[in-house]
Amino acid sequence: QVQLVESGGGLVQVGGSLRLSCAASGSIFRNVFSIWTMGWYRQAPGKQREKVAAITERGNTNYSDSVKGRFTISRDNAKNTVYLQMNSLNAEDTAVYYCNAQHPFIAANYWGQGTQVTVSS
Repeated sequence: QVQLVESGGGLVQVGGSLRLSCAASGSIFRNVFSIWTMGWYRQAPGKQREKVAAITERGNTNYSDSVKGRFTISRDNAKNTVYLQMNSLNAEDTAVYYCNAQHPFIAANYWGQGTQVTVSS
């Protein structure tokens, strides 16, 4: 059974920080988690889901313009976990944040259940 479990969301004031985690489990990830491209997406009320950041097998990262310089994505392959460090949060960052796993070679794509991030002023 494939699972992506996010944690670390919550309520934070403008200018604050949060660190999201996403733990991947299931036989499809066993010993090969490192090859998966891992990403974070978010969806604010009334808006479409948007890509926030991603990290590839080689550690290459990319970010949306709205979070570049404030968010950092990283991974710990030994723990089958990907992180999103979010600094200098503002109200526009309020959303449900979803973890995503995408296989680089086959049509396999998985989502977590999401974690709520609320930034209050």
